[in-house]
Amino acid sequence: MASDSMDREIILADFQACTGIDNIAEAITLLELNNWDLVAAINGVMPQENGILQSEASQANIYGPHSQAATAEAAVAPPATSSSSSSPPSSSSAFCPVLPSRHIVERQPRMLNFRVEYRQRTVEVVVEEGSAVGEIKHILETELQVPISKMQLKGWKSGDVSDITVLRSLHLPKNNSLYVLTPDIAPTASTSQNSVLQESLNQNFLLVISHREAQRDYNLNFPGSRTIQEVKRNVSDLTNIPVRHQQWEGWPAAASDDSMTLAASGISYPCHHLSVCRRSSPANNQEATEECADVHMVSDSEGDDFEDASEFGVDESEMFGMGSSTGCRKAALMPENSENESDALLHFTAEFSTRYVLSIVLRGLCFSMMWKILAFFFTGQSPLCVCCRYGECHPVFFIGTLEAASQEAFYGKARDRKLLAIYLHNDESVLSNVFCSQMMCADSIVAYLSQNFITWAWDVTKEANKARLLTICTRHFGSVVAQTIRTYKTDQFPLLLTVMGKRTSNEVLNVIQGNTTVDELMMRLMGAMEIFSAQQQEDIKDEDEREAREMVKREQDEAYQLSLEADRKKREAQEREQAEQLRLQQIQKEADDEKEAIRLSLEHALPPEPAEEGGEPISKLRIRTPSGEFLVRRFLGSTKLQVLFDFVASKGYPWDDFKLLTTFPRRNITQLDPASSLLEAKLFPQETLFLEAKE
Repeated sequence: MASDSMDREIILADFQACTGIDNIAEAITLLELNNWDLVAAINGVMPQENGILQSEASQANIYGPHSQAATAEAAVAPPATSSSSSSPPSSSSAFCPVLPSRHIVERQPRMLNFRVEYRQRTVEVVVEEGSAVGEIKHILETELQVPISKMQLKGWKSGDVSDITVLRSLHLPKNNSLYVLTPDIAPTASTSQNSVLQESLNQNFLLVISHREAQRDYNLNFPGSRTIQEVKRNVSDLTNIPVRHQQWEGWPAAASDDSMTLAASGISYPCHHLSVCRRSSPANNQEATEECADVHMVSDSEGDDFEDASEFGVDESEMFGMGSSTGCRKAALMPENSENESDALLHFTAEFSTRYVLSIVLRGLCFSMMWKILAFFFTGQSPLCVCCRYGECHPVFFIGTLEAASQEAFYGKARDRKLLAIYLHNDESVLSNVFCSQMMCADSIVAYLSQNFITWAWDVTKEANKARLLTICTRHFGSVVAQTIRTYKTDQFPLLLTVMGKRTSNEVLNVIQGNTTVDELMMRLMGAMEIFSAQQQEDIKDEDEREAREMVKREQDEAYQLSLEADRKKREAQEREQAEQLRLQQIQKEADDEKEAIRLSLEHALPPEPAEEGGEPISKLRIRTPSGEFLVRRFLGSTKLQVLFDFVASKGYPWDDFKLLTTFPRRNITQLDPASSLLEAKLFPQETLFLEAKE
């Protein structure tokens, strides 16, 4: 009997791994419908053509003609009966699902069970997953005699839904609990008890749950419409005890069905005390094996491909060669009183990766071989791709001070700025393990943080580190943020603060506590990003306008400098021209002065003009200047031509520049010998001469 239970445990685990069905009760039901034939059950739920696994044709080629002959024999063999003598498949066949029988099993539609409560009545409704919500109401209308128009169907996890909503789109588990409200129909005396139940559904119940192994108490508030199954799932996240291995004390005797709501379970209001611990492994506990069909094992986190190792009767301490989680003391993420923040954050990053990322990798490797085989035959996916998803995946923590992280996030170009995410870890919080492994290491969260945030981390487990953090936050964000962090209790950690840089100060947009889900965390991060994007667009606009103004100013300054340079060159040219003019004027003046001095000396050296009547011959000369004036003077006939030339020069016409000519016949007197007399030059007794400038 024990061997048979172990074989079925293995078949159940293989079936869940192949199909992705987390609900154990649903998985057991499908296996029982197929007489615990793994391949037949997989054929019933996996995508197929003509009711046969898509990999069958390829198998015939893989295993050769002998295998084909075996296939033919299996095809004509009669189908297995459901007699008690038939034994379940062995563990080896469970890991080779491509070799069993070839009989065709048509896929059966997935059925959903609904437990609907209305006043004093409870109606069980079973419909196909492809049905609409309105079909449930039609069934309830017949059973409860309540018109659909006055019926409100409540209890959906996704909120109110319309009658045309297809149940498959709601992603419901196999067993569900709903309730009907009819506010337009007044309750009768016979429905007074049901009215009390309706009120209880809207009340909040405080469950004080004692975790005996950890010796901790959890105070959890749940609405009355929450089911016992949902409570157990939440407790699984807090205690790391899978639902099927939870052993409870304190539930009322009426609470025999996990799909029952808290309001109908008979627990005490407003507070009820419960206790939970881990039951022994199913391999060693026959009772746990028999009850596994009544317990639902659910993973709330999307993308979780593996359950806890203890789900398969293997303790994590045995798997990894370590002691139990309660007896193993974890290494601190950050050393106490570290003088260098960069060294502390390097230690934090390394320890975070070892503690949370490596554990996920090791857990995934436990079933990697099975996934390689199944992925190849069922999806065609490369085995390498299956294993790669267990690579290192955690946020990239900024290595440096908080001030340096702020500079990196806030003070670059507006287009390059990011939000600052501050992760505060506390090992004493029971939420830390779940938050780090399921939230901070989720691919979507890691990718979003890497793209839009600068992530800085700190460990506040030690009081010295917490005091240092508060001092840092006070310096950078003010006392309000530090006081806010101080008010959070240990059980509310870890915290993830999203900070946005503003012109004058930094603003904390969100403080996300540890009791959240991946979807809620992503929504909070996206909400912060929307606020930041709006502010960033304004900053980009302001920066562009400022740069445009600065560019105009630079262009104006450059134009002004060019204008000044042109004016300077023009002024220098004018100054050079003026200096040249002054120089030329000075030269001209000196030349004129020299000429004037020569003229005066010549004028003073001239002999006196003789009288008209005298004993010596007199020569009277009339000399016409270029301006038309006449110079008239008397000279002695014996006077040398040089005296005549000096006279003309004393009047401003030096003989070097002018020539003295006779009228008729035309002669150039300046070419004659200056020592000859006027008589010899035939300028006697009178003569008219004219001055002409030399060429």
